[in-house]
Amino acid sequence: MTAIAITTIVLLIVFALLAKRIGKLMNLVKPNDGNETSEHLGLSKNYLNIGLALLVAFLLAVVYAAIKGTPYEGHFFEWLNLFVRWFHITIGIAWIGASFYFVFLENSLNRTKNLRDELAGNLWAVHGGGFYYLEKYKVAPKKIPKELHWFKYEAYFTWISGIALLFIVYYFNAGGMLLDKNIADISAATGIAIGIGAMMVSWVVYAFLCKTPLVKKGIVFSLIGFLGITFLAWFFSQYFNSRAAYIHVGAILGTLMAGNVFFVIIPAQKAMVNAAKEGKPLNPELGKHAGLRSLHNNYMTLPVLFIMISNHFPSTFGHPWNWAVLAAIALASAVIKHYHNLTEKGEPTVWMLPVGVAMMLGVVFITAPNVNTDGCKNEVSFTQIYPIISERCLSCHSSRPTDELYSAPPNGISYETPDAIVNLKDKIMQRVVLTKTMPQNNKTGMTQEERDLIQCWIEQGAVVE
Repeated sequence: MTAIAITTIVLLIVFALLAKRIGKLMNLVKPNDGNETSEHLGLSKNYLNIGLALLVAFLLAVVYAAIKGTPYEGHFFEWLNLFVRWFHITIGIAWIGASFYFVFLENSLNRTKNLRDELAGNLWAVHGGGFYYLEKYKVAPKKIPKELHWFKYEAYFTWISGIALLFIVYYFNAGGMLLDKNIADISAATGIAIGIGAMMVSWVVYAFLCKTPLVKKGIVFSLIGFLGITFLAWFFSQYFNSRAAYIHVGAILGTLMAGNVFFVIIPAQKAMVNAAKEGKPLNPELGKHAGLRSLHNNYMTLPVLFIMISNHFPSTFGHPWNWAVLAAIALASAVIKHYHNLTEKGEPTVWMLPVGVAMMLGVVFITAPNVNTDGCKNEVSFTQIYPIISERCLSCHSSRPTDELYSAPPNGISYETPDAIVNLKDKIMQRVVLTKTMPQNNKTGMTQEERDLIQCWIEQGAVVE
């Protein structure tokens, strides 16, 4: 372990020195003309960023190669999961915040009062103790400013970190986290191919539909999108465990959103900048189509956020009709987001918000568990329950897990003592008895009879003799 630690420290020092040198190189690259935005500068920074990313990947690969097959492998993956997830959430907040803000801005612009001919709208705002005045041009200003901020890396790095998490959590441990032999007896390679292939096909289909006249028919296009999400949720539930099925729908939505930025929105913005620099007329359809794709992203955001947090709530993915639950939540969240967008435009539709909330509450009631009305014929003692917990749960939920996926108990939950089991009886009832989402993929083979015994013991008061 000492050698591994020393190697890691040395590599980190090398990485820091290289990053510092790269930072200096980035500052040395200047635009050829101070009055223009330099494409050379942007391209150089892109290459340097790619170099930094490859350097980080190399560092991780070296460390992993050194600890593979050792007791530290699980520990490494746990921390890698944490850091990538942390980065994913942080950069995702930046992307979603920018998306929400600019849709709000577009919806709230003053478009009629005291506007110069070149403006499409303006807005006064106050925030953080200061006043702000924003203007939107119909096409572009006569002179492109030297300092021009591009909102793109938030989207790119959110997608990259999300795909990295998909590999770390689900693909590197496909047998335990992606697949469930009770659902489909397929190999890890097949499962990974299904996941990646579905992402690629979904983008191709979506991009094709966006080039058809259907994209201008909001209701029809939205209905097609909803049916597509529903099909994907159902499709993945036929091959993956329910948590993995949910996250793959989220990964596809995230891919569509990032693809919109990379393939449509940013190229349209570059065309607009280049046309303004060269004094050429700009095709207004480019901007309109980019704005439409941005609006698509706005509506996909809430379903993606729901999927990100749903893995912690088994009432959703653990339901027998989990794909329908996901589809219903996606539809309800889109209705609520549409209400917000209309309100920002000053066109509130009173009935829309209650309908969205009612749909959410409907899902809550429909997913309510079936209560055991027959009762338990015999009294169940803790001495009957503890061997079940020990055999089926302690391989993960103990201070020193023996399961190959964990170096520490998931979520810090341990069932090693009677008091711990009693204190966590509500979670046990929810995960083990009602939703049957634990043990993970039922890899320890818990039977329905054992689940029934646990249910009876909890319903009888969870008494420890």
